[in-house]
Amino acid sequence: MHETGSISVSQLSERARGIFREIVDSYLATGTPVGSRTLSRLGGLQLSPASIRNVMQDLEELGLLESPHTSAGRVPTEQGLRLFVDGMMQVAVPDSADIAAIEAQAMRAGASLEDVLARTTSALSGLAQCAAVVAAPRTEAVIRQLNLVPLGAGRALAVLVGADGGIENRVISLPEGLPRESLEQAQNYVNARLSGLTLADAAARLQAEIETGRAELDRITASLVSQGLASWSSDGAGPVLIVRGQAHLLNDVDLDRARALLEELEEKAELARLLDQARQSEAMRIFIGAETRLFALSGSSVIAAPYRGADGRVIGVVGVIGPTRLNYARVVPMVDFTANRLSRLMA
Repeated sequence: MHETGSISVSQLSERARGIFREIVDSYLATGTPVGSRTLSRLGGLQLSPASIRNVMQDLEELGLLESPHTSAGRVPTEQGLRLFVDGMMQVAVPDSADIAAIEAQAMRAGASLEDVLARTTSALSGLAQCAAVVAAPRTEAVIRQLNLVPLGAGRALAVLVGADGGIENRVISLPEGLPRESLEQAQNYVNARLSGLTLADAAARLQAEIETGRAELDRITASLVSQGLASWSSDGAGPVLIVRGQAHLLNDVDLDRARALLEELEEKAELARLLDQARQSEAMRIFIGAETRLFALSGSSVIAAPYRGADGRVIGVVGVIGPTRLNYARVVPMVDFTANRLSRLMA
């Protein structure tokens, strides 16, 4: 997934690995620093507090542990968490109750795709006790009918009726001196030749028919149709981003960091770019703290996995966002299952 500087698990002694694992497990469970005396009481290490302190000092010098404030205990650094996630974590099998909760939302009959995605994302958020996000492909509008109504002063109202019954209006600018009959001609052309096509396909057909001389439109009218299609197409750029469960972030013991994370989540464009990295890699990605520019301030983690359409291509991403103190072993398979379930839904 990610390389941890020049340190690998194999470079740590068995004793150092055991102590490091205990510290990380305890920190992820409690969120509090772990001291040598606490570790010695666990019994499994069978080491004195002094011996444990020496190893903890070595791990700190390697950049895997740090001591917050004046505490005698240690917590894993972001680099340490990366080493743990990539080389030591034992991923659990998704819990049957978690699976059932996600399945219940992904199988809702009669609901729209966006509603199913929103409900599934909410279920994942509740189970992980984090914010959850899904980047869904934006559904392309399919043209049923176009009406052009002159408004005067070089403007017209364009009314696009989609195949799904949706209606969208645009006020468009008209070329100077455009005859009234040109509006009617453009409207008739769209309804006769482009009805039933997506906006992208309609624009491609228009261009092809202009080039082959099959479009019975003059240059100005053809330009009017082309510009109108382009204005609708640009509105559909980018994925639909659904974020649920931000309130879970306020459960973090560090409220200042939680507030910073909530502010970062408002940067939807940056969040979409981050999720696009998981989309492009076509595999689950785990981003920890400052590894992402977006969440560097709050020191948060993102676990994201792509899901696929009927043709097997990646079409979206689902994931969770929370503090670096996530239960990675439980949340990673949960996100993976949700992505697989959405892939089956899309297929």
